[in-house]
Amino acid sequence: MSKLRFLFVPILIFFSYLEAHELNPARLILEEVEPYSFDVVWKFPSNVLTQPGSIVFPSICKETSKSLPEVEGKYLITYSSLVCESSLQGNELSVKGLSRMTDALISIRFSDGNKFEGLVSVNEPKLTIPGETNLYPTSYFWLGVDHLLSGIDHLLFVFGLIFLVQGMTILIKTITAFTLAHSITLGLSVFGVVQLPQATAEALIALTLVYLALEIGSKNKYLSTPWFLAFGFGLLHGFGFAGALSEIGFANENLLFSLLFFNLGIEAGQLAILPIVGLIIWFFNRIKFEKFSYKLSSYAIGGMGTFWLIERMIKIIS
Repeated sequence: MSKLRFLFVPILIFFSYLEAHELNPARLILEEVEPYSFDVVWKFPSNVLTQPGSIVFPSICKETSKSLPEVEGKYLITYSSLVCESSLQGNELSVKGLSRMTDALISIRFSDGNKFEGLVSVNEPKLTIPGETNLYPTSYFWLGVDHLLSGIDHLLFVFGLIFLVQGMTILIKTITAFTLAHSITLGLSVFGVVQLPQATAEALIALTLVYLALEIGSKNKYLSTPWFLAFGFGLLHGFGFAGALSEIGFANENLLFSLLFFNLGIEAGQLAILPIVGLIIWFFNRIKFEKFSYKLSSYAIGGMGTFWLIERMIKIIS
């Protein structure tokens, strides 16, 4: 196990050239107030360096009473009305102006009680609105996967834990402790029991990377109980997940399911990483660059953690 860590060094160096990616999906909400007439809310992240995306409604619909964009948190929000000649169900809707870092979550509530949740991306910007109710907000699952796999700070923390454990059994226990911890605070925060401002949570997450880097670079290579560290810091990462999810908004009538699917998506993202570890153990079990890998990885994680900590503290102060 100790010999495989060198292979993670180029991965960590690659991560060090990337910015920590916040969960940045756009959000389109349509609510049918009268037959074939909808109130429309379009939320597009203001921190994306592109022109705000635009919605292409079916040809049977006409958008009216469109407001000027308003800034709310990290989103530009536009309100409008949509009048259609017939039902939206069975028709195609698309979003232009998305990027690799910005998907769009689409929520539609019909006057007869039917509901629909869908997700479009830069690669698949179109979707057909089905005729039946979408009972479960499964789009939140893919948002969870995306947030974990594109959240470089979260991935750096998971990779960094590998340097503090000895043996696959302890690694699994450590990852499980991290999972359990962020699941607890994610749930408590979403239901309003305990909350922490997202900016503060993100700064503390960066601080966990700095501490992790110091542990990796210390002479005591292995922690006797790394799952305690993973659990404690996992609580902070849970607040980061919750803040990101809260700003997007939930399928309110399915709050529990939205939370469940988002959390399952995060876990799926973590599980997607573990086979890489197994493959590296199998293929590179004779590499002997352990001392150098510890030092370089400590610098990479610590450097990025410090950069993000300063950047996020400036955002809090300003």
